[in-house]
Amino acid sequence: MTGEIPSPQHTTKGSQSLSLRLSTTKDSGEPVYLAGNFNGWKAGDEAYRMKEEGPGLFSFTFKDKSLLPGQMEYKYHRGGWDSVELDEYGNTVPNRLLEPHKVKEALDHVPRWRKGGRAYDPAFLPEIQVISEQFEIPQLIKTRRIAALLPYDYRESDKRYPVLYLQDGQNLFDDYAPFGNWAVDKKLAVMAERGIGDIIIISIDHGEKERIAEFTPSSRTKLGSGDGKKYVRFLADTLKSYVDKHFRTLPEREHTGIGGSSMGGLISIYAGLMYPEVYGKLMVFSPSLWVMPNIHFHFLNFHDPQDTDIYLYGGEEESANMVPNIRRFQEAFQEAGKASVKFRLSVDPGGQHNEARWGEEFPRAAEWLFFKKNETKK
Repeated sequence: MTGEIPSPQHTTKGSQSLSLRLSTTKDSGEPVYLAGNFNGWKAGDEAYRMKEEGPGLFSFTFKDKSLLPGQMEYKYHRGGWDSVELDEYGNTVPNRLLEPHKVKEALDHVPRWRKGGRAYDPAFLPEIQVISEQFEIPQLIKTRRIAALLPYDYRESDKRYPVLYLQDGQNLFDDYAPFGNWAVDKKLAVMAERGIGDIIIISIDHGEKERIAEFTPSSRTKLGSGDGKKYVRFLADTLKSYVDKHFRTLPEREHTGIGGSSMGGLISIYAGLMYPEVYGKLMVFSPSLWVMPNIHFHFLNFHDPQDTDIYLYGGEEESANMVPNIRRFQEAFQEAGKASVKFRLSVDPGGQHNEARWGEEFPRAAEWLFFKKNETKK
C-alpha cells in the first residue's frame, strides 16, 4: 500500500533542511535506511534509518544540508547491500543523484528490493525442461540442444501460453556461461510475481563454430554466404511444429515471437520477415545490421507485412553505427507506410554489447510485446 507521506515530525523549518520522502509498493515491514557519499556508503547506519510514516511510506530529514556533498549520491536499502533497492524488473539501479542546495524535498519510489541477496523469489522460477540435447535439424543435417522454460505453475492448470523463441541458448540462463548470461529464468520469476509471467520460452543453442554461418541470412552479405535461410526454415517448419504438439501453446502468429541479440538479432529479423505468417512479435537486441544493411528493402518492396510488433534495442556504447542502424531500420518501415508494423525503440545511452545488458532489457521487451494489451503500440 502506498500513499502521500505526511510531513516528517522532525523536519527543521527553513531552507537549510532537506527531506527525502519514500514510497514503496513492495513493503516487507522491515526498516529502510539511507547510504551514500555522505556517510561513506555505510549500510545499516542507524544514524540514517528512515522514519516510518505509514504502510510503505518513509521519510528522513537532513537538518543542515550545507553539510552534504554538492552532488549527493545515495541509495535505499533495508539493512544491508543484500537488501538494496531494485527496479520493477529486479534490475540493479544506478545511484540516485541530488543537488541538495537546489531542493528542499525529494520524493522517491522503490518498486522492489533485493531480499537475502536475491532479486527474485525462487518460488516463481520457471521449470526448465531440456527437450533434447541433440534435437535434429534436418535442414542443416545437424543436431542442437533445445530447452523450454515453462511458467512456474505450468503443471497446475490446462492453460495455453504464448511462445518466444530465443537464439543463443547457451547465454540465456547458464550461470557458468563464459560471457555471462541474460538470467532469463530469474527475470521470468520476477515477471511471474508481477503477474506477467505467462509465457513459454524456447531456448535454441547456437552452433558454436557454425554460429556465424547459421545466423547469416543469405549469400549476399558482408560476411559472405550463410545458412540462415535453412536455419529459419528449421525454426518455423520443424521446431515450432514440435513445440506446438508437445506443449500447451497458443500457436497463432499473434502469440508467437522470435528474438535474439547481435547476430541472433539479425537472424530474428530475417525470420520475422521471411515468415510473417508464423511470427507476430520480434525481440531484437543490438542486431548486427552491418552484415546485411539492406535486409528490409526486398520485403518492403515485395511483401505486405502483417500486423507485427518489433522491440528494437541498441546501446550508445556499442559500435558507432549501432544506434544509427536501428533507427534507419525503423525509419525504412515508417517511410514505406507500413503502418501494420509497430515499433518500440529503446536506446540506452550507457548500453554496451553484452549479455548482462540484454538480460536487463529482456523483461521490458517481453512485457511490451506480450502483456501490454491495453497500450496503444507505436
